[in-house]
Amino acid sequence: MIEVALKHDFAELGIDVKFASALRCLALFGDSGAGKTTILDAIAGLLDVQDGRIVLDDQVVLDRRHGIDVPPLARGIGYVFQDGRLFPHLNVRDNLLYGARARRRHAGQFDHVVELLDLAALLQRRPLTLSGGERQRVAIGRALVAEPRVLLLDEPLTGLHREARLQVLEHLRQLKRELSVATILVSHQTDEVCALADEVVLLQAGGVRAQLDVEAFAALHAPTALAMSRSAGVMRC
Repeated sequence: MIEVALKHDFAELGIDVKFASALRCLALFGDSGAGKTTILDAIAGLLDVQDGRIVLDDQVVLDRRHGIDVPPLARGIGYVFQDGRLFPHLNVRDNLLYGARARRRHAGQFDHVVELLDLAALLQRRPLTLSGGERQRVAIGRALVAEPRVLLLDEPLTGLHREARLQVLEHLRQLKRELSVATILVSHQTDEVCALADEVVLLQAGGVRAQLDVEAFAALHAPTALAMSRSAGVMRC
């Protein structure tokens, strides 16, 4: 169960959102500047929000009014950024293990994650020798090896060419089938949301416009969804 209520004012944008979900994958959908990444940063503990409450699996990790603010490493969050942010001086194996070591956790999922993301042949390579799709698969793997309670995906397919994008998207679908980790996906792409999400929060100008199941979301975006499903071949709805 994920519960989020946040208020935060920036110079050019105010965030005022409230939503909750008990489903496997929740998508935050909206145009650039809607507040999607800001919400992820707040959930991860990377943004010092002015007011709010966040509950993850019945644990309150933030409650400004009661003085609760669990440190980022103790929140059990796996965060995959748009640009991957791999450590260039570490090989793939050490990048994958970094999150678990930072949290002083045993990397019990290592072999399974490597298999699911098809990373075995890459373990001794450095990030600069990898393709964009390979780097993003490693970034996803690094977040999962630490066995997070919640996985945050911030536009994970942005910047990838079509073939790599479809490959990573299919890997994400497989991970959803194989692993029982709650996921929050940030995206402004209809096909990504339809392929991965169970529920969607529509954001606009820092607020929640609607929250609906993915079938209702697909119906609202039917022309785009149908066109992309025919070309991509991976959409669920």
